[in-house]
Amino acid sequence: MAGRISESSGDLDENSEINVTPFIDVMLVLLIIFMVAAPLATVDMKVDLPQSVAKPTPRDDKPIFVTLKADLTLAIGNEEAPREAFVAELNRITGGNTETRVLLRADRLVDYGELMTVMNLIQNAGYGKIALVGLEAAPAR
Repeated sequence: MAGRISESSGDLDENSEINVTPFIDVMLVLLIIFMVAAPLATVDMKVDLPQSVAKPTPRDDKPIFVTLKADLTLAIGNEEAPREAFVAELNRITGGNTETRVLLRADRLVDYGELMTVMNLIQNAGYGKIALVGLEAAPAR
């Protein structure tokens, strides 16, 4: 509570004005903190994606595994499938059910563009539920 000295009376009257100086100081300090922290939020570094510490998502009863090997050959389950007959083989194994979840795994040496080509091939065949498979790793401490 602040007081004001009045010339007319000898009593101290209440002052109901808010002192905003501490509020402005706090806001300026927060602004400086965010200005310093914002550039640290964007990081440029090499990415090594094959390992994940996330909990695995629950799987369907019978998901279909598609594997892209290091020599760029494709396999559905344990059977190799040539790229020309890949979609027909995938439809045969799933019974034409495009709601089947397709789990795509690729060798670490496979180029990212090749992986995207296979994902596009699966998606163009009508399969919308595509997930990537990686190795589970222990969290870094």
